Amino acid sequence: MKPISNIPSDLSPLLVFGAHPDDIEFGVGGVVVAEAQKGRPVHLVVCSRGESGTHGTPEQRDAEAQRASELMGGTLEVIDLGGDANIENTRAGARTLAAIIRRVRPGIVMAPTTEENQHPDHAAVGRMARDAIRLARYGGLKELADQPRHAIAQMLFYPIGADDAPRDRQAILYPISDETMVHWTKVMEAHASQMQTRNYVDYQIARAALLGQRAGMSHALELFPNDPVIIGSLDQIDGSSRHF
Repeated sequence: MKPISNIPSDLSPLLVFGAHPDDIEFGVGGVVVAEAQKGRPVHLVVCSRGESGTHGTPEQRDAEAQRASELMGGTLEVIDLGGDANIENTRAGARTLAAIIRRVRPGIVMAPTTEENQHPDHAAVGRMARDAIRLARYGGLKELADQPRHAIAQMLFYPIGADDAPRDRQAILYPISDETMVHWTKVMEAHASQMQTRNYVDYQIARAALLGQRAGMSHALELFPNDPVIIGSLDQIDGSSRHF
């Protein structure tokens, strides 16, 4: 697979990891759509084919993920870290993700939160992605010696559901416009097999609406920085969510 950094853009690539074929779309699809609409190259990495899911075959879920990635304006890569419900946080897995980081050379990496009370695959991928961004910048790591080191600007964790949000840190709220909401809804609807379990589309729209109300806007999604965010001016702070 060719590095997406070859795509002409003034914006650094966005690299997003998900454990299952629908995690990125349901959890942070609105942000991905908005960034792609701005011209940012987006590369999505799914770490299983949803083999253990109650609904949808791996082939069906592959097709749904491919369709969703096209709608989001990104490229899709599916890798095997042990299979759905069998992903574990390992150093070998972190090196696999670090190799992708070195190849794609993103400015920002996003991955699921590491909270305990959620699908264990989500937390495992989040932890491996966090470790991978460190491994990607270590120039002397022999297992990755064939690729130049790469340091990203920031890692952001995304919750896939409301219960996956960390309780011990403040979120960054990302506004989702009405136009982007329409587009994001179509992206989520591409995962039709998963709608047999629950109406995840309505759930995510309601979650985004609640976050938007908190911030005094129509819809929003929350992101959690792995490291402190550095600003060069107070003008870069675009308001707060304290509207009550």
